[in-house]
Amino acid sequence: MRILLAEDDPLLGDGLRAGLRQLGFQVDWVRDGEAAQRELRAEPYAAAVLDLGLPRQDGMQVLASARRAGVATPVLVLTARDAVPDRIRGLDVGADDYVVKPVDLHELGARLRALVRRAHGRPHERLSAGDVVLDPAARRVTRAGAPVELAPREFDLLHALMLNAGHVLSREQLEQRMYSWGQEVESNAVEVHIHHLRRKLGGTRIRTVRGVGYLVPREEPHP
Repeated sequence: MRILLAEDDPLLGDGLRAGLRQLGFQVDWVRDGEAAQRELRAEPYAAAVLDLGLPRQDGMQVLASARRAGVATPVLVLTARDAVPDRIRGLDVGADDYVVKPVDLHELGARLRALVRRAHGRPHERLSAGDVVLDPAARRVTRAGAPVELAPREFDLLHALMLNAGHVLSREQLEQRMYSWGQEVESNAVEVHIHHLRRKLGGTRIRTVRGVGYLVPREEPHP
């Protein structure tokens, strides 16, 4: 799951990036408001963590401008501004969550997962496709109740497909969700991971839409 982190404090930003990566997030870190504005409009992030006291452009301005431009990325405001009027304004401008520093890293991760889940209309934390169940918090996958060992990239790819069940994702879209800045992407990486997933989960769980991309079918609810 790829997220944008906008934080100008170098120590805090470095700590948040490292900690969120340990929780399984792919993190792109920017240090000013103009960069945050640019990246929010340019990249399909699953979510963003936005400080308000950013140089070059205040975080509140970044958020308001992004929403006016139609950017729907879930945004969690993480700030030292703890006054009630600031919280109200942040939520009214377009924040999906408002958290006052300092915050427990695991709580931050849980809040981000909840934002992404709601953005995709998913009421439950765990995702399922047939007998395959994926738990984003534990980064665990089971098939028919038995654990399935996946490499980190395999997990990220399966998570993206199951989160978007019923929708075809192209190779480029999958790469955008799996890799952050500076990470090398081999030309056939997605195809290799798909091959490994099919071997571990069964060949019919992930479908190929020829010339377009890959799909995990959405399951219809039982009457």
